[in-house]
Amino acid sequence: MVSLILNPPLNTSALSPASPQFINRDTDALPGQGPGPVQELSEGLMAVDASVSPKYFYNALGSRLFEAITGLSEYYPTRTEAGIFETCHAHLARALAERGIQRPCLIDLGAGNCAKAMALIPHLQPRQYVPVDISVDFLKDAAAQVQSCFPALDIVGLGMDFSAGLALPAAVQAEDRVFFYPGSSLGNFQPAQALQFLQHIADPAQGHARGLVLGIDLVKDKATLEAAYDDALGVTAAFNKNLLLNVNQLIQSDFDVRQWRHVALFDAAQSRIEMHLEATQALSVQWPGHTRRFEAGERIHTESSYKYTPDGMTALLKQAGFSQVRHWSDPKNWFAVFWASV
Repeated sequence: MVSLILNPPLNTSALSPASPQFINRDTDALPGQGPGPVQELSEGLMAVDASVSPKYFYNALGSRLFEAITGLSEYYPTRTEAGIFETCHAHLARALAERGIQRPCLIDLGAGNCAKAMALIPHLQPRQYVPVDISVDFLKDAAAQVQSCFPALDIVGLGMDFSAGLALPAAVQAEDRVFFYPGSSLGNFQPAQALQFLQHIADPAQGHARGLVLGIDLVKDKATLEAAYDDALGVTAAFNKNLLLNVNQLIQSDFDVRQWRHVALFDAAQSRIEMHLEATQALSVQWPGHTRRFEAGERIHTESSYKYTPDGMTALLKQAGFSQVRHWSDPKNWFAVFWASV
């Protein structure tokens, strides 16, 4: 029997909030981490089946639109995952304690507004919190809010595209690293890429991880899935179209969002939701050195969101090198939170 002893609350009112440290590893390519955004976007747009990585959703406006999506009635993942954390946080803290992890370095991948981590911080009592996100300005504001709530907490915000590689700076403590990847964002990776990403985290030579807390959307009926990605208010459509505005800024292209419509569909054979932007008319798009012709009805693939079964995700985590995998779910088995130790 492991005795779980929680430390005193971190948000002590007698302490004055510190300013979180922030390190910006911008979207330019780092050595060994693949192409930068101009090359990556150009290659994707010029492919026979045009595509843009979903990481380009998240400029400042895109991050705020996604925050609005999480409050929609159709979008069940955020509230369902939050409900699971409410019921399993003590079990999760105990699981860490069983591995001898009392005060982890909590590395929050795709932190967004940091709300999910803020709900866990009082229970996991991290010695350091490292929110990581590609949307730099949005992350700075979110990290400042966390610091205000937890003045004694050491916070190192990291602005970077971690999908291209997870090289953490020296300011991130090496001991007892626990990676936190909620929201089912792992589903944006192709299965082979998801395995590679998980292997990278689990590899002691790479990240010194002790474990991973992972949120995963589970397989369910088509109607529920498609409604979650195509809401009646059109917020997800605006989120999808805003990607084109971000692309315009990044590569000086001339996409006109009025010429595109949002498409969301579930591919049962591949167990994934797909989001596309579909040209409503024949058109051409230009950016320095390139011109791309799109016919009416031609699409740009902007996101795949793979849905898993609990057994399938458990097998993937073990294949990646994790052990002692356990999970918690909601009463409908719509979503699951996994703990996997290294």
